[in-house]
Amino acid sequence: MKYISTRGQAPELSFEDAMLTGLARDGGLYLPDEIPTLSKTEIAALSGLSYEETAFAIMRPYIGETFTDTEFKELIAKAYAGFGHAARAPLVQLGSGHFLLELFHGPTLAFKDFAMQIIGQMFQAALERSGKRITIVGATSGDTGSAAIEAFRGLSNVDVFILYPHGRVSEVQRRQMTTPSESNVHALAMTGDFDDCQARVKDMFNDFDFRDGVSLAGVNSINWGRVLAQVVYYFSSAVSLGAPHRQVSFTVPTGNFGDIFAGYIAKRMGLPIERLVVATNQNDILHRCLSTAEYRPDGVTPSISPSMDIQVSSNFERALFEAYARDAAPVAQLMDELKQSGFSVSQGALQALRESYDSGNCSESETSKTITRTLAETGELLCPHSAIGVKVAEEHLAADTPMITLATAHPAKFPDAVEAATGIRPPLPPRMSDLFEREERVTRVENDLAAIQTLIKERIAH
Repeated sequence: MKYISTRGQAPELSFEDAMLTGLARDGGLYLPDEIPTLSKTEIAALSGLSYEETAFAIMRPYIGETFTDTEFKELIAKAYAGFGHAARAPLVQLGSGHFLLELFHGPTLAFKDFAMQIIGQMFQAALERSGKRITIVGATSGDTGSAAIEAFRGLSNVDVFILYPHGRVSEVQRRQMTTPSESNVHALAMTGDFDDCQARVKDMFNDFDFRDGVSLAGVNSINWGRVLAQVVYYFSSAVSLGAPHRQVSFTVPTGNFGDIFAGYIAKRMGLPIERLVVATNQNDILHRCLSTAEYRPDGVTPSISPSMDIQVSSNFERALFEAYARDAAPVAQLMDELKQSGFSVSQGALQALRESYDSGNCSESETSKTITRTLAETGELLCPHSAIGVKVAEEHLAADTPMITLATAHPAKFPDAVEAATGIRPPLPPRMSDLFEREERVTRVENDLAAIQTLIKERIAH
């Protein structure tokens, strides 16, 4: 299987090269040149399998000759061994036909662990085989950074630099990034918002002298391997509710569109998904675009759901590529327009997007009220992002199709917002109980590309 860029001007790559590269050299994002499909019989055969066995079945068609079956099974086993629940991604029933998919049992208590832990294992195996050393640079709105640092800390052939918006992540998110003591991981608190951090990372990938000089690699959701790993829990959860013999729907709280795009891939692979619902917070550019065809960033307003405080949604480019029937030329044009003031989606592409996705948004007060109400009615304590998903899901429930809402983070990652809504300050799991006692290591940086690049080169030289 080969991987192609959404902008059509980069060479086709193997899975291994696409994974290690991250962003294509034309600025686009990699996608498989074809999406394999599973028959109803093959999907039904997933019933009763462990999460790890399901992951092998879903991801194997995409990895080509990068790993043998035995190697890949070993990497998957290592990736999920540290999760705090035997099911890895358990389902909890919230109400009639409404289920919560708990994706927060990984080492950093967020859904990003599902992708980052396996990405870390695959990177390490590939690099040990080649003897190469790489520099990973990523941007985070809170959860990707801690998951990446956790996955790559202490590895001898990887340096990791994570840019996060100073003062715009929760204290738990920040400490998960700043307290690891390993010398190969670096937390950089940058002036600005997440979109600024993400822009600087893309600038570094587009500076080919720098990119090649430090062997730059990316693990943001621009990396296809991240999206692929997230496809797995759509299958595991849907099959547990009766797929392929019944349809299911999913609601996904999302800012960067990677998690819900994984659901789109699952649907293309043959999983009988009726609706994929995009749930946004007050920074609702995705909902606005799906409603009006206009994608025009108007600044990020900080919220109690900081991981969704995004206006430039990287993975939406993949959705546009599919909506434009995989024609790279209009996608490249839209991405150029985005650098100015934004763009308008064509009527045909908008219709294609609406055939794949529904959407809704959730205000700050509605988020808090949903946390309060869900605890009272179900006993389930939600983080603000999961609450946004629940509120929007409730607006899209259908009598004959079960709805699965993705719970993307543990409530203890956002204790202030949860306590304000419920009076309960959710405790961290025992393995993290000393998080607030650990020493922090963090470097403050300005929104200055050259200065950040200089810092990275100095750090990896030592």
